[in-house]
Amino acid sequence: MAERYRFRDLQQAWGLGGTLEVSLNDLVPEPKFGPDGKLIPAEYERLKLDRDEKLRLLQPYASIRFKDQLQAVAPLAVYLALFQILVLRQLIDDSLLITAGLFAVIIGLMFFMEGLRIGLMPFGNTIGNSLPRRSPLPLVLLVTFLLGIGVTFAEPAIGALQAAGANISVERAPYLYALLNQYTDVLVLVVGASVGLAAVIGTLRFLSGWSLKPLIYLSLTPVLALTIYASTDPQLTAAMGLAWDAGAVTTGPVTVPLVLSLGIGIAAAAGKGGGGLSGFGIVTLASLFPIAGVLLLTLYVSTTASPAEIIEAVRLSAATAQDTSPNWFERSPGQEIVLGIRAILPLVIFLVLVQRVILREKLPNANEVFLGIGLTIIGMCIFNLGLTYGLSKLGSNAGSLVPSAFMDLPSVEDSPIYRYRAGLIIALVFAWILGFGATVAEPALNALGMTAEQLTSGVFKKRTLIYSVSVGVAFGIAIGLSKLIFDLPLVWLVVPGYLIALVLTAISSEAFVNVAWDSAGVTTGPITVPLVLAMGLGFGNATNAVEGFGILCMASVGPIITVMCTGLWSEYSVRRQRRKARQTALVAGEQEAQSIL
Repeated sequence: MAERYRFRDLQQAWGLGGTLEVSLNDLVPEPKFGPDGKLIPAEYERLKLDRDEKLRLLQPYASIRFKDQLQAVAPLAVYLALFQILVLRQLIDDSLLITAGLFAVIIGLMFFMEGLRIGLMPFGNTIGNSLPRRSPLPLVLLVTFLLGIGVTFAEPAIGALQAAGANISVERAPYLYALLNQYTDVLVLVVGASVGLAAVIGTLRFLSGWSLKPLIYLSLTPVLALTIYASTDPQLTAAMGLAWDAGAVTTGPVTVPLVLSLGIGIAAAAGKGGGGLSGFGIVTLASLFPIAGVLLLTLYVSTTASPAEIIEAVRLSAATAQDTSPNWFERSPGQEIVLGIRAILPLVIFLVLVQRVILREKLPNANEVFLGIGLTIIGMCIFNLGLTYGLSKLGSNAGSLVPSAFMDLPSVEDSPIYRYRAGLIIALVFAWILGFGATVAEPALNALGMTAEQLTSGVFKKRTLIYSVSVGVAFGIAIGLSKLIFDLPLVWLVVPGYLIALVLTAISSEAFVNVAWDSAGVTTGPITVPLVLAMGLGFGNATNAVEGFGILCMASVGPIITVMCTGLWSEYSVRRQRRKARQTALVAGEQEAQSIL
C-alpha cells in the first residue's frame, strides 16, 4: 500500500514553508462581561471597501443574473427579427428603440427577480411558517385571499393585459374595449380576487387532502357553461378571448411562489404537508378561476350599458381629451413608472402590516429585505418601459407582418410574399417554433420536470415532460393563430379542448393529473405572455379580426392534453414491460421444471 504524506510536510520538505498557524485569540477581541456577569457582544470595525473593490464584488453576482434574463429574452428576439428579415423580407421599424426596450426588459427583470428573491420571498416564507401557528384558520384564509389579490397586481405580465386596450376598436368590440379601458382596475381586481379564492380553496385542499380531480370538474363546469352562454351573443363573444387569456397571465413569478409558500406553510402547521403532491393544485385553480371572474364581469358590464352607449361615451371622452393635454403620469414614460410603483407598493404595505400587526414580529435582515423591495419596484418600472418600447413593439410588428406571407396587406409591398398555401404553412410553422422554443427555455419547467420524475418514481422522465409540454404549447399557439387566420369562434376550440382534457383527467392517475394541469401555468412567464399577446393583437389588426386574444389560452390547454397523453403512454409502457417480464420469468420457470423432470 502506498505511503501517505501530509501536504504540510511535503511543503516543508521542498522548502516551501509549512502551514501558517494563527491563534483565534489574535482574530477576536478579548471577551468582556457586564456587571451582571453576561457577555457583552463584541464590536467589530465595519469593513470599508473602495469603489473598485465594490464593483469587483458585484460583477460576478450581477453578471450571472443578467445572463439568466439574457438567455430568456435574446433567443426569442433574435428569432422574431431573423424571421421578419429573412422570411418576410421586411426591415424592422424603430430597431434601435426596440433594442433599447429589450435591454430595459433584461435589466428590469434582473432587478425584479433579485428583489423578489431577497425582498418579497422572505415575507412569504415568514408568514407561511408563522401565521398558521399563531392565528385561527379563518384569519389565515383571509390573509391568503388578500395576498392573492396583491400578487396579481404585482405580476409583470399583467401590464401587458392592461396595455392591450389601446389596440381594440370600440365600434367592433364595445364590451371588450370597456373592460380594457374603462374597467381596467376593476378587471385586474376581479382577476386578483379570483386568484385569492383559488389560493383559499387550494389551501383547504392541502389541509383536507382532497383529490385535484373533483376540483377540476367543479371549476371547469361553470367556466364552460359561461363560455357557451357568452358565445350566443356576438358582443360577449368578443370578450371571451380576454377572459380565457386572463387565466394564463396570473400564474407568474410573483403569484406562484408567494401563494404557494403560504399554502404549504398552513398544511405543514396542520401536520399535513409531507405528501408528495403538496404544493400542486393552486396553480391550476389560479388559472381557471379568473376565466369565470372575467366572464361574469363581462356579463355585469353588458347589463349596465349597451354597445351604443359605450361607443357614444368613448366619442365624447375623445372629443374632450383633444382639448386637454394628459398629465405626466398619464403618458409615457411617467405612466409606466407610476404603474410599476402601484403594482408593488400596496403588496409590500400589506405584507408589512401582516408581519407587524398580526404576527407582531420583527423582520429578520430588514435592511436586506427593504433593499430587495426597492430593487423590485425599480425593476418593475424599468420592465414596464421595456414592455412598452421593446417586447410589445417587437411582438406587434412581427404579428402585423406575418399575414403578408399569405395575404395582401396595404402596408406591405409585394404582398402576399408567397403563394397562399405556402404562406399559410410558413405562418403556422413560425408560430409552432415560437411556442416550442419559448417553452423549452423556460426555467420553471425544468424544476417541474424534476418534481414530476420524483412523483412518478422515474416513470415520467424530466426530459420527457419538458418536450411534451413544449410540443403542447407549440401546437396550442399554432391553433390559436389558426383561429385568427380563419376567424374561428373561440368556443369551437376551448370547449372541445377542455372536454378532451376532462376525459384524460378521469382516466389518468392523480400524480399525472397534478403535473399536467400545473404545467399549463408554468409555461406562461413574464417574457412569453407579453410577446405572444402583442403578436396576437398585431396579427388580429392586420387580418382585420375583431380581437387578437385566444392564443395564450390554447397554449395552456395544449400541454395539459400532451402531458396526460404522454403519462398514459408511459404507464402503458411500464405495464407492458412488467407483463413481459412476468411472462419471461414464467417461461423460464417452466423450462427449468421440464429440465428437472
